[in-house]
Amino acid sequence: MRIAVASGKGGTGKTTVAVNLALTAARAGLSVHLGDCDVEEPNARLFLDVAFEAPRDVSVPVPVIDAAICNHCGACAKICAFNAIACLPDRTLVFLDLCHSCAGCWLVCPQAAITQGTRVLGELTSGTGRELAATQGLLRVGETVVPPLIRAVKDAAGPAAWVILDAPPGTSCPVVETMKGVDFVLLVTEPTPFGRHDLELAVRLTRSVGLPCGVVINRAGGTPDLIDAFCAREGLPVLARIPFKRTVAAACAEGRLAIEADQDVAAAMTGLFHALRDREAAA
Repeated sequence: MRIAVASGKGGTGKTTVAVNLALTAARAGLSVHLGDCDVEEPNARLFLDVAFEAPRDVSVPVPVIDAAICNHCGACAKICAFNAIACLPDRTLVFLDLCHSCAGCWLVCPQAAITQGTRVLGELTSGTGRELAATQGLLRVGETVVPPLIRAVKDAAGPAAWVILDAPPGTSCPVVETMKGVDFVLLVTEPTPFGRHDLELAVRLTRSVGLPCGVVINRAGGTPDLIDAFCAREGLPVLARIPFKRTVAAACAEGRLAIEADQDVAAAMTGLFHALRDREAAA
Protein backbone atom coordinates (compact mmCIF):
# COMPACT_ATOMS: atom_id res chain seq x y z
CA MET A 1 0.00 0.00 0.00
CA ARG A 2 1.28 3.44 -0.91
CA ILE A 3 0.07 6.31 1.27
CA ALA A 4 0.70 10.04 0.77
CA VAL A 5 0.51 12.18 3.91
CA ALA A 6 -0.41 15.68 2.76
CA SER A 7 -1.91 18.95 3.98
CA GLY A 8 -3.20 22.15 2.50
CA LYS A 9 -0.80 24.23 4.59
CA GLY A 10 2.45 23.92 6.47
CA GLY A 11 2.72 23.38 10.19
CA THR A 12 -0.25 21.04 10.62
CA GLY A 13 1.83 18.10 11.85
CA LYS A 14 2.13 16.24 8.56
CA THR A 15 5.63 14.93 9.25
CA THR A 16 4.62 13.97 12.79
CA VAL A 17 1.83 11.82 11.40
CA ALA A 18 3.98 10.31 8.64
CA VAL A 19 6.85 9.32 10.93
CA ASN A 20 4.74 8.01 13.79
CA LEU A 21 2.42 6.09 11.45
CA ALA A 22 5.42 4.56 9.68
CA LEU A 23 6.93 3.36 12.95
CA THR A 24 3.57 2.10 14.22
CA ALA A 25 3.20 0.03 11.05
CA ALA A 26 6.78 -1.24 11.27
CA ARG A 27 6.35 -2.27 14.88
CA ALA A 28 3.20 -4.15 13.87
CA GLY A 29 5.37 -6.34 11.65
CA LEU A 30 5.09 -4.68 8.23
CA SER A 31 8.03 -3.81 6.02
CA VAL A 32 7.84 -0.02 5.73
CA HIS A 33 9.65 2.54 3.60
CA LEU A 34 9.25 6.21 4.49
CA GLY A 35 9.91 8.69 1.70
CA ASP A 36 10.42 12.34 2.62
CA CYS A 37 9.13 14.16 -0.47
CA ASP A 38 9.24 17.58 1.19
CA VAL A 39 12.53 18.09 -0.62
CA GLU A 40 12.82 21.82 0.06
CA GLU A 41 13.03 21.17 3.81
CA PRO A 42 13.16 17.42 4.61
CA ASN A 43 13.04 16.77 8.34
CA ALA A 44 11.64 13.26 8.87
CA ARG A 45 15.16 11.99 9.53
CA LEU A 46 15.30 14.04 12.72
CA PHE A 47 12.90 11.54 14.30
CA LEU A 48 14.32 8.33 12.81
CA ASP A 49 16.97 5.90 13.98
CA VAL A 50 18.21 5.35 10.42
CA ALA A 51 21.79 5.27 9.17
CA PHE A 52 21.74 7.21 5.91
CA GLU A 53 24.23 6.52 3.14
CA ALA A 54 26.28 9.16 1.35
CA PRO A 55 24.01 11.24 -0.90
CA ARG A 56 24.03 11.01 -4.68
CA ASP A 57 23.16 13.74 -7.16
CA VAL A 58 19.85 13.76 -9.00
CA SER A 59 20.05 15.36 -12.45
CA VAL A 60 17.77 16.07 -15.38
CA PRO A 61 18.60 16.54 -19.09
CA VAL A 62 18.63 20.12 -20.39
CA PRO A 63 19.37 21.64 -23.80
CA VAL A 64 22.80 23.04 -24.64
CA ILE A 65 22.95 25.38 -27.67
CA ASP A 66 25.96 25.28 -29.98
CA ALA A 67 26.15 28.94 -31.03
CA ALA A 68 28.47 28.09 -33.91
CA ILE A 69 25.83 25.89 -35.56
CA CYS A 70 22.52 27.46 -34.52
CA ASN A 71 20.91 29.65 -37.17
CA HIS A 72 18.11 30.85 -34.82
CA CYS A 73 15.37 29.34 -36.97
CA GLY A 74 12.98 29.18 -34.03
CA ALA A 75 11.94 25.52 -34.31
CA CYS A 76 13.01 24.81 -30.73
CA ALA A 77 11.16 27.80 -29.31
CA LYS A 78 8.04 26.87 -31.25
CA ILE A 79 7.83 23.34 -29.85
CA CYS A 80 8.59 24.34 -26.24
CA ALA A 81 5.30 24.39 -24.34
CA PHE A 82 6.93 26.04 -21.33
CA ASN A 83 8.54 29.06 -23.05
CA ALA A 84 11.96 27.90 -21.88
CA ILE A 85 13.63 28.90 -25.19
CA ALA A 86 13.65 32.26 -26.93
CA CYS A 87 15.12 32.75 -30.41
CA LEU A 88 16.41 36.25 -31.13
CA PRO A 89 17.87 37.38 -34.46
CA ASP A 90 21.43 36.88 -33.23
CA ARG A 91 21.17 34.35 -30.40
CA THR A 92 19.05 31.61 -28.84
CA LEU A 93 18.44 31.77 -25.11
CA VAL A 94 17.56 28.92 -22.73
CA PHE A 95 15.79 29.62 -19.44
CA LEU A 96 16.62 26.57 -17.36
CA ASP A 97 14.19 27.43 -14.56
CA LEU A 98 11.36 26.92 -17.08
CA CYS A 99 12.75 23.80 -18.76
CA HIS A 100 10.83 20.55 -18.12
CA SER A 101 13.38 18.30 -19.88
CA CYS A 102 10.87 17.12 -22.48
CA ALA A 103 13.61 16.65 -25.16
CA GLY A 104 11.46 18.24 -27.86
CA CYS A 105 13.95 20.99 -28.70
CA TRP A 106 16.92 18.80 -29.54
CA LEU A 107 14.70 16.36 -31.43
CA VAL A 108 13.29 19.00 -33.80
CA CYS A 109 16.40 21.14 -34.34
CA PRO A 110 17.12 20.94 -38.10
CA GLN A 111 20.75 21.99 -37.60
CA ALA A 112 21.49 19.50 -34.79
CA ALA A 113 22.67 22.54 -32.85
CA ILE A 114 21.14 21.39 -29.56
CA THR A 115 22.73 18.65 -27.51
CA GLN A 116 21.72 17.14 -24.21
CA GLY A 117 23.40 18.46 -21.09
CA THR A 118 22.65 17.76 -17.46
CA ARG A 119 21.50 19.89 -14.58
CA VAL A 120 21.83 18.81 -10.96
CA LEU A 121 18.60 19.48 -9.06
CA GLY A 122 19.57 18.13 -5.67
CA GLU A 123 20.63 15.01 -3.87
CA LEU A 124 19.08 11.75 -2.73
CA THR A 125 20.03 9.63 0.26
CA SER A 126 18.61 6.39 1.64
CA GLY A 127 19.18 4.27 4.69
CA THR A 128 17.83 1.56 6.95
CA GLY A 129 17.40 1.20 10.66
CA ARG A 130 16.17 -1.43 13.07
CA GLU A 131 12.55 -0.84 12.13
CA LEU A 132 12.20 0.68 8.67
CA ALA A 133 13.90 2.06 5.58
CA ALA A 134 13.82 5.71 4.57
CA THR A 135 14.73 7.98 1.67
CA GLN A 136 14.88 11.74 1.45
CA GLY A 137 15.57 14.27 -1.28
CA LEU A 138 17.22 17.63 -0.73
CA LEU A 139 16.75 20.36 -3.33
CA ARG A 140 19.68 22.60 -4.21
CA VAL A 141 19.45 26.13 -2.85
CA GLY A 142 17.76 28.38 -5.42
CA GLU A 143 16.44 25.49 -7.51
CA THR A 144 12.83 25.71 -8.71
CA VAL A 145 12.30 22.41 -10.54
CA VAL A 146 11.02 20.02 -7.86
CA PRO A 147 8.99 17.09 -9.36
CA PRO A 148 11.95 15.09 -10.80
CA LEU A 149 13.59 14.94 -7.37
CA ILE A 150 10.32 13.80 -5.80
CA ARG A 151 10.06 11.07 -8.44
CA ALA A 152 13.55 9.91 -7.47
CA VAL A 153 12.49 9.66 -3.82
CA LYS A 154 9.44 7.59 -4.78
CA ASP A 155 11.42 5.33 -7.13
CA ALA A 156 13.85 4.51 -4.31
CA ALA A 157 11.11 3.05 -2.11
CA GLY A 158 11.43 -0.52 -3.39
CA PRO A 159 9.07 -3.42 -2.66
CA ALA A 160 8.05 -2.53 0.90
CA ALA A 161 4.60 -3.64 2.06
CA TRP A 162 3.80 -0.04 2.98
CA VAL A 163 5.34 3.04 1.38
CA ILE A 164 4.50 6.21 3.28
CA LEU A 165 5.28 9.48 1.50
CA ASP A 166 5.60 12.71 3.48
CA ALA A 167 4.37 15.26 0.93
CA PRO A 168 5.30 18.94 0.71
CA PRO A 169 2.75 21.35 2.15
CA GLY A 170 0.21 23.11 -0.05
CA THR A 171 -1.57 22.06 -3.24
CA SER A 172 0.97 22.84 -5.98
CA CYS A 173 2.84 20.64 -8.49
CA PRO A 174 5.17 18.97 -5.92
CA VAL A 175 2.14 17.72 -3.99
CA VAL A 176 0.51 16.41 -7.17
CA GLU A 177 3.75 14.59 -8.03
CA THR A 178 3.86 13.01 -4.58
CA MET A 179 0.25 11.81 -4.89
CA LYS A 180 0.73 10.17 -8.29
CA GLY A 181 0.42 6.42 -8.04
CA VAL A 182 -0.58 6.21 -4.37
CA ASP A 183 -3.49 4.17 -3.06
CA PHE A 184 -4.68 6.58 -0.38
CA VAL A 185 -4.11 10.15 0.79
CA LEU A 186 -4.08 11.17 4.44
CA LEU A 187 -4.89 14.85 4.83
CA VAL A 188 -3.56 16.31 8.08
CA THR A 189 -5.25 19.42 9.39
CA GLU A 190 -5.86 21.39 12.57
CA PRO A 191 -9.11 22.77 14.07
CA THR A 192 -8.61 26.40 13.07
CA PRO A 193 -10.23 28.53 10.35
CA PHE A 194 -6.97 28.44 8.37
CA GLY A 195 -6.79 24.68 8.78
CA ARG A 196 -10.34 24.24 7.56
CA HIS A 197 -9.82 26.55 4.57
CA ASP A 198 -6.66 24.82 3.40
CA LEU A 199 -8.13 21.36 4.05
CA GLU A 200 -10.88 22.25 1.57
CA LEU A 201 -8.23 23.09 -1.05
CA ALA A 202 -6.43 19.81 -0.38
CA VAL A 203 -9.67 17.84 -0.67
CA ARG A 204 -10.41 19.47 -4.02
CA LEU A 205 -6.95 18.53 -5.26
CA THR A 206 -7.21 14.95 -4.07
CA ARG A 207 -10.60 14.50 -5.68
CA SER A 208 -9.43 16.11 -8.92
CA VAL A 209 -6.77 13.41 -9.31
CA GLY A 210 -9.26 10.68 -8.40
CA LEU A 211 -7.76 9.45 -5.14
CA PRO A 212 -9.55 8.34 -1.97
CA CYS A 213 -8.68 10.32 1.14
CA GLY A 214 -9.26 10.54 4.85
CA VAL A 215 -8.55 13.17 7.47
CA VAL A 216 -6.32 13.29 10.53
CA ILE A 217 -7.10 16.13 12.94
CA ASN A 218 -3.95 17.21 14.78
CA ARG A 219 -4.03 19.27 17.98
CA ALA A 220 -7.63 18.16 18.40
CA GLY A 221 -9.81 19.10 21.35
CA GLY A 222 -12.12 16.76 23.18
CA THR A 223 -15.29 17.78 21.36
CA PRO A 224 -16.34 17.96 17.69
CA ASP A 225 -15.11 21.11 15.96
CA LEU A 226 -15.27 22.95 12.64
CA ILE A 227 -13.17 20.25 10.95
CA ASP A 228 -15.62 17.56 12.04
CA ALA A 229 -18.49 19.62 10.63
CA PHE A 230 -16.69 20.08 7.31
CA CYS A 231 -15.83 16.38 7.04
CA ALA A 232 -19.40 15.35 7.84
CA ARG A 233 -20.73 17.65 5.12
CA GLU A 234 -18.20 16.40 2.56
CA GLY A 235 -18.51 12.72 3.49
CA LEU A 236 -14.87 12.49 4.55
CA PRO A 237 -13.82 9.93 7.17
CA VAL A 238 -11.96 11.28 10.18
CA LEU A 239 -9.47 8.47 10.75
CA ALA A 240 -7.61 9.85 13.75
CA ARG A 241 -7.66 12.67 16.28
CA ILE A 242 -4.30 13.58 17.81
CA PRO A 243 -4.83 15.34 21.14
CA PHE A 244 -3.56 18.84 21.80
CA LYS A 245 -1.02 18.27 24.58
CA ARG A 246 2.08 20.09 25.75
CA THR A 247 3.92 16.77 26.18
CA VAL A 248 3.46 16.02 22.48
CA ALA A 249 4.70 19.46 21.41
CA ALA A 250 7.73 19.12 23.69
CA ALA A 251 8.56 15.67 22.34
CA CYS A 252 8.43 16.87 18.72
CA ALA A 253 10.56 19.92 19.54
CA GLU A 254 13.19 17.62 21.03
CA GLY A 255 13.16 15.21 18.09
CA ARG A 256 11.40 12.45 20.03
CA LEU A 257 8.57 10.27 18.82
CA ALA A 258 5.09 11.36 19.81
CA ILE A 259 3.94 7.72 20.14
CA GLU A 260 6.62 7.18 22.78
CA ALA A 261 5.88 10.40 24.64
CA ASP A 262 2.11 10.06 25.02
CA GLN A 263 -0.18 7.03 25.32
CA ASP A 264 -3.14 8.85 23.76
CA VAL A 265 -1.10 9.62 20.64
CA ALA A 266 0.09 6.03 20.50
CA ALA A 267 -3.52 4.87 20.69
CA ALA A 268 -4.56 7.32 17.95
CA MET A 269 -1.79 6.08 15.66
CA THR A 270 -2.66 2.47 16.33
CA GLY A 271 -6.28 3.22 15.46
CA LEU A 272 -5.17 5.00 12.28
CA PHE A 273 -2.99 2.04 11.33
CA HIS A 274 -5.86 -0.42 11.73
CA ALA A 275 -8.25 1.84 9.81
CA LEU A 276 -5.82 1.91 6.89
CA ARG A 277 -5.26 -1.84 7.10
CA ASP A 278 -9.01 -2.37 6.87
CA ARG A 279 -9.14 -0.16 3.76
CA GLU A 280 -6.23 -2.05 2.27
CA ALA A 281 -7.97 -5.38 2.89
CA ALA A 282 -11.21 -4.11 1.36
CA ALA A 283 -9.51 -2.77 -1.79
